[in-house]
Amino acid sequence: MKASLKSILSLTTLFFISACGADDSAWRKLELNNTALLTLPHGKVVIELAPQFSPKHVAQFSELTKQGFYDGTKFYRVIDGFVAQAGPKDGSKKDKSVPLLEMESQWKTDKNWSFTQVQKQDLFAQQTGFKDSFAIAYQAGEKQDSGSAWLTHCPGTLAMARGNEADSASSHFYFVIGQAPRYLDDIMTIFGRVVYGMQHVQAIQRTEVVEGEYAVDHRDFTKIIKMQLMSDVVKVEQIHIEVENTESSAFAERLVKRRARDGAFFYKKPPPVLDVCQIPIRSRIVQ
Repeated sequence: MKASLKSILSLTTLFFISACGADDSAWRKLELNNTALLTLPHGKVVIELAPQFSPKHVAQFSELTKQGFYDGTKFYRVIDGFVAQAGPKDGSKKDKSVPLLEMESQWKTDKNWSFTQVQKQDLFAQQTGFKDSFAIAYQAGEKQDSGSAWLTHCPGTLAMARGNEADSASSHFYFVIGQAPRYLDDIMTIFGRVVYGMQHVQAIQRTEVVEGEYAVDHRDFTKIIKMQLMSDVVKVEQIHIEVENTESSAFAERLVKRRARDGAFFYKKPPPVLDVCQIPIRSRIVQ
């Protein structure tokens, strides 16, 4: 049985390395103009933006950030185990001064498109995996060049809030702070993810209370001190981040080990299931 497991793991490793192109660069440095710095009263948060997946949302968020649009606004809808949502000072989901955005929740793939596969027959998708360090879901089409993919709501995800209409997002955004609300996948536009300072996101004041408790006063809501593109931050205060390269052979090997759960702690083996949201992408500060 052990020999059989090793054979399976070996084949799986080869599959992942092949899919990833055997890239030995285990880390990828984030571009400053593609990174946002959120300053909260209790700490700093670094966000990697995803223009390759949601270009219009990233462009609008970046422009609003440059204008100082988010400075002084508050997180007005913060639900434990769910999301932390922020937006304009009036707390409204609609801001007529900001254009509405068309949904960018999904994109088409062709025969040359590839990703690092994690699992087949996920509860919400045919396949899951990673692309450019972002967790994704994938659905193959009837033809080789007719597939589609979308980003998934893993903890730390940054997405744009909207009304009931699909194309009604504008400026309000939310972080996933609890368990992955995967039922929101493909109906919301994800455009970034937290790569540093998640503990500060988790410390944002909850605004929802259990029945019987006093309501949280709006004056106690967590304020955004400043939102900036990292490229606009003075050099001495810039935070340079490298993230795990999910197209590397090193990451492929980590997936294999994580699925196998060979550590001594696991005296009983869990099923060899690997949820895409249970694989935190590592990051590190560099000079």
